[in-house]
Amino acid sequence: MAARAIVVLWLILALVAIASGGASAQLSSGFYSRSCPGMLKAVRSALHPAIARERRVGASIVRLFFHDCFVQGCDASLLLDDAPGLRGEKNATPNKNSARGFEVIDAVKAAVEGCCPGVVSCADILAIAAEESVVFLGGPSWEVKMGRRDSTTASFNGAENNIPPPTSGLANLTSLFAAQGLSQKDMVALSGAHTIGLARCTNFRDHIYNNTNIDAGFARSRQSGCPHATGSRDNNLAPLDLQTLTVFENDYYKNLVQKRGLLHSDQELFNGGAADALVREYVDSQSAFFQDFVEGMIMMGDITPLTGSNGQIRMNCRRIN
Repeated sequence: MAARAIVVLWLILALVAIASGGASAQLSSGFYSRSCPGMLKAVRSALHPAIARERRVGASIVRLFFHDCFVQGCDASLLLDDAPGLRGEKNATPNKNSARGFEVIDAVKAAVEGCCPGVVSCADILAIAAEESVVFLGGPSWEVKMGRRDSTTASFNGAENNIPPPTSGLANLTSLFAAQGLSQKDMVALSGAHTIGLARCTNFRDHIYNNTNIDAGFARSRQSGCPHATGSRDNNLAPLDLQTLTVFENDYYKNLVQKRGLLHSDQELFNGGAADALVREYVDSQSAFFQDFVEGMIMMGDITPLTGSNGQIRMNCRRIN
C-alpha cells in the first residue's frame, strides 16, 4: 500500500509540473510561420520608422514589456484603456505620466492586422517590438517565443504592487523579481535596460539630494534640472545612462561603479552588496551582459502567458473585443 501511495503521489506531482510548465511550453519562435508569415516584416514597417524619428521610443517600448509582464504575466493587460467595469493599469503609480509608446504599438498592431487580421495577439506584438527595439538601438537579438493571447482583464493593484519602484533597495528588488520567478542575476541583467531611456525628476529627486552613495559632481549636475522642492519641474527628464541614452551597451554598469546611477534602485545594484560582483562582470564584458540580458528577457516573456483557448486576440490593443 505504501508503494502504491508513493506512485500515486508521484503521478500527482508530475501532472502539477506539466500543468505549471505547459503554458510556456506552448510558446514557440515559429508560432506564426504559417498563420502570419509576414508578421515580422509588418512589425518592422511600423516600428523602425517610429524609433528612427524618436530613438527614445525604443526604450519606452522595452519598458512597456517589463511593466506588462510583471502584472498578470505577459498578456498585454497594460495596453488596455480604462473602460466601464475595467480599471486599467495605465494610471497606476509606476505608469502614470511615464509609460509611453502606446501609439507606436497601435501602429504596429494596425500593420500586422493589415497582413493577417485577427491572428497575432497584442501580447506577442509587444514582445517582438521589445526585441526589435533593443536590436535597433544596438543591443543583442534573440528568438522571441510567441503564441500568447491577450487578457480580458487588467490589475491596477498588481501594477501598484508588483513593479519595482525607483526607491527600492536591493532586497526589495530581488524579492519582487523572485515573485516573478526571476533570479537576482536576472534582475541585475534586466536592469541593464536602463542603458537606454530617460527618467523623470520625481523618480530620482530623493536620490540626488538625500543619498550618500552618489558621486557629488554627478548629483549637482542632475540637481540643476531637478529642483529640491516636490512639485517643481517633476516631469523634467534626465538620461538613465549618462553617456549614450539611445545606444544599448554596458555603459549603465560603468556608471554604477562610478556612483553615477540616476535612480536609487540603480545604484543599489552596486552598493557593497551581493550584486556588486555581477555589475563588475558586466563592466568587464559587454558580451556577458548581452548573454544574460537575453536569457532574462526570454524568461520574463514566459511569465504566465495565456495560451490555447484562454484570453483572446484583441482587434484593438486598447480594449477587449
